[in-house]
Amino acid sequence: MDEDARRDVAALRRLLLLISAIVLVDTAFYTAISPLLPYYEHHLHMGKDGAGILSAAYAAGTIVAALPGGWAATRFGVKPAVLGGLALMIASSVAVGLAGSVGTLDAARFVQGVGGALSWAGAMAWLVGAAPPGRRGEMIGLAFGAAVGGALLGPVLGAAARAVGPGAVFIGVGVVGLGLAVVSALEPAAAPAERQPASLLLSVARRPPILAGMWLVAVPGLLFGCVGVLAPLRLDRLGASGTAIGAVFLVAAAGEAVVSSVAGYLSDRRGRMAPMRLGLALSVALTILLPIPNSAWLLAVVLVAASTAYGLFWAPSMALLSDEAEASGLEQGYAFGLVNLAWAVGQVIGSAGGGAAGRAGGDALPYLVLAGVCAATLAFAQNRRTAPIRP
Repeated sequence: MDEDARRDVAALRRLLLLISAIVLVDTAFYTAISPLLPYYEHHLHMGKDGAGILSAAYAAGTIVAALPGGWAATRFGVKPAVLGGLALMIASSVAVGLAGSVGTLDAARFVQGVGGALSWAGAMAWLVGAAPPGRRGEMIGLAFGAAVGGALLGPVLGAAARAVGPGAVFIGVGVVGLGLAVVSALEPAAAPAERQPASLLLSVARRPPILAGMWLVAVPGLLFGCVGVLAPLRLDRLGASGTAIGAVFLVAAAGEAVVSSVAGYLSDRRGRMAPMRLGLALSVALTILLPIPNSAWLLAVVLVAASTAYGLFWAPSMALLSDEAEASGLEQGYAFGLVNLAWAVGQVIGSAGGGAAGRAGGDALPYLVLAGVCAATLAFAQNRRTAPIRP
């Protein structure tokens, strides 16, 4: 390997570390809310529907800002998009820490979702634009593994906030975000490419391959959105403490992190659909099992297994949508704007719909509906083939 190649590899590794840190902190802040739902339920008199709205507020902000975030990353460049997203994350983390009402919490989480749309679109487009095409799934898988590492940290943050109060914990998150903003500002980034009009995005987004890719990103959003609302509340009713709930989500996220990185690597070599078919088949069975356990430890086992199965979707589905967008002539900023939109729609429906359906008909109803969604998607996926990106 010559000196230029070594410098390129070193630069890619440094960028991967930065992007991984950004998505880790954002995801930690996002997932910290799950162990806090029983806390807010008790202190702010929030029921299942209120918990669903609070969980969905982040994704609602992402829906609003997904396409504008992709446009900003394409129009102004990936670095300004990342810095804007981090600024909103810092402000919203302080607001969550100091919030004293459900309305303030919902608003802060919404702003956090807007910031996440900006930082994720900019960060992932930054990484994919620097990576060789044959390593796209691998890089997305590694970065998303770091994001899931944030999901590992999030329950710990939530448990700490439940124990000592949200103020100090979430203000600390804002301080970490400030440090990441400084490092991001110093990292070199490519200049924005030729400007693409938003009309091109709207035209391409209607094509069947793009819609299929967006659906495959939305499905795990549906699953995690529903589980993130119903599972901690059920664990609480079965007698699990806040620390125990945080530990369960910690272990679940660990399994998700491992399979996400492996699935991204395999999707480069065996095609994007191979790991997703396995994830869909496992998700059908495990989602049906989720409402059955009547003890906290057994529910914890099923929840960890289900989250691990859901983790098989993320990297391959994002890489597939990135591939399809590139084949259609879209810049990667727009591609990850579509990723954000698809995930957020799934997350909002899963969180708010799961909470409302669980209140109306018990936890079994939303889980059975989601198992049916996975089964239908698996039937579609059996007829779809994607070639490996590299031998």
